[in-house]
Amino acid sequence: MLDVHQFPCLGDNYGYLLHDPASGETACIDTPDGAEYLRQAAAKGWRITQVWNTHWHPDHAGGNAAIVEATGATVVAPREVEKLSPIDRVVADGDRVTLGTHEAQVIDVGGHTQGHVAYHLPDAGMAFVGDSVFALGCGRMFEGTAEQFWASLERIRALPRDTTLYCAHEYTQANARFALHADPDNTALRRYAEEIDRRRAKGEPTVPMPLSRELETNPFLRADDAGLRDRWGGNAPHETFAALRAAKDAF
Repeated sequence: MLDVHQFPCLGDNYGYLLHDPASGETACIDTPDGAEYLRQAAAKGWRITQVWNTHWHPDHAGGNAAIVEATGATVVAPREVEKLSPIDRVVADGDRVTLGTHEAQVIDVGGHTQGHVAYHLPDAGMAFVGDSVFALGCGRMFEGTAEQFWASLERIRALPRDTTLYCAHEYTQANARFALHADPDNTALRRYAEEIDRRRAKGEPTVPMPLSRELETNPFLRADDAGLRDRWGGNAPHETFAALRAAKDAF
């Protein structure tokens, strides 16, 4: 059984510490704020042994150096993270990484950045997806193409429906406003948006989130839906996705 400790850091990031009680190992999932990760691990009494980066952006890998200096942790990351810090093990789609006896599958989810990866732990029913997909949204398409990004989202969609997705930012209320604009007739989305407002009014996080709900409500995961295609255009799902992403950028 793995333990996940989630905490806010920086302006709107979430930090995650993934801990295996059996082995005593702890992995940082991304490192937006090295000092805060060290404080959180110390408060839990956990020893950081690994860093798993999803992509190279500073709010995801900027704390690597501080954590490695303090703990000697091993950095596991896609090659693009070398822009910010040394990597002990470069990973790409299809690779496996372990925490104790628990195995994570590395999935290519490029689009936000070219080398973005996610870590799927099938036995634990969880996936750490960085900025590839958010609750009711997805990351900006900074480096990739729409066809590439849609293919990445299809790989996320193919995970078991009961997978819990751990994304990296609390963007959900803003994402919900666009999602309702993009897909106004989706009753499940309307209920979800109302729940999000209630949770945020109480200061509660809206992530992690079940993949099953995102498949019903997240317009970026539903770019192959006939209703969204009719509303936003495109002869292929990646073209509808591109239209949605451009509209969100300008929303």
